Amino acid sequence: MMSASYNSDSVPIGSGMAWSPEQQAKVIEGEVILETRSHNAWGGAVTAWMYLPIKRSHAWQQLTDYPRWVQYFPDVTKSEVIQRGEAKRLYQAAQKAFLFFTAQVEIYLHVAEEIGQRIQFRLEKGSFHDFTANIELQDFGNGTLLKYAVQATPTIPVPSVLIQQAMNFELPANMRKMRQVLCKS
Repeated sequence: MMSASYNSDSVPIGSGMAWSPEQQAKVIEGEVILETRSHNAWGGAVTAWMYLPIKRSHAWQQLTDYPRWVQYFPDVTKSEVIQRGEAKRLYQAAQKAFLFFTAQVEIYLHVAEEIGQRIQFRLEKGSFHDFTANIELQDFGNGTLLKYAVQATPTIPVPSVLIQQAMNFELPANMRKMRQVLCKS
């Protein structure tokens, strides 16, 4: 897994991408930058970066309000903390329409937080063979750079190329919705 480090005036270092000044400007202006890669024959992986014109502490407070995730991602129908404390557990349900059918998924996640900087989600059980997601926050200019990396293999056999295409198409819209909700509060 790639890691990234930042300083307040630079782009992700070690992100696997060389960001041009134009890309930096586009992120500040609201564009979502994506990097997709294959995960396995039936899964996909994507990393997205977006700029939030809010302080990192404000973004953190909202992102760790897990029931609120139904507002960030339209396909998520339920997001509930089922265990609190140092070892948080989260239940999420989602519904996704494909060409000829609708898939319903449920996942139980272990959540690890590094306060103000990182949230890691790991599949305990659910409708995926594997699922991990990581959110990293870093001061960036006058706001926050959010990095969201996810890799998943659904139990429904869908070729990875189709999963990656769906991620490329849907994740930017979901991230923009997330930014809209985060910045409204």
